[in-house]
Amino acid sequence: MPGIDESLQRAMAISGARGANIVDFTSGLVVGTVGDWPYGGPDAAAAGATEVVRAARDNSAFVGPERFGGAADDEDRWEDIVLTAQGRYDLLRFLHTQFDGRFFLHLWLDRSQSNLAMARLELRRLADELVLQ
Repeated sequence: MPGIDESLQRAMAISGARGANIVDFTSGLVVGTVGDWPYGGPDAAAAGATEVVRAARDNSAFVGPERFGGAADDEDRWEDIVLTAQGRYDLLRFLHTQFDGRFFLHLWLDRSQSNLAMARLELRRLADELVLQ
């Protein structure tokens, strides 16, 4: 099973990928990063993505059982958040680990060179194989 560095390199092989981060959303800190990031680099991207995750988790319309410390079954567990802009996609894929669920993969894609549906499938496969070391 791949570790952090190999997983990030594999994320960069997804068509249209420009940058990939693994982020701890409790702190907003970057655990691993690769690629180019606009508007302030990988730390700024991680901080912004963390704010999106926190806003969604704090909104009662989006809250699942994991927010209240309960075990989320497969139907209720969050998978990802997709942000779209004129020239880019940002995919935030949650990593469901045995020890806790506070990490996500952030993939920045060039919209003109990527296929959002395929990128989601590839990122899901990559996240399922990832072992945080």
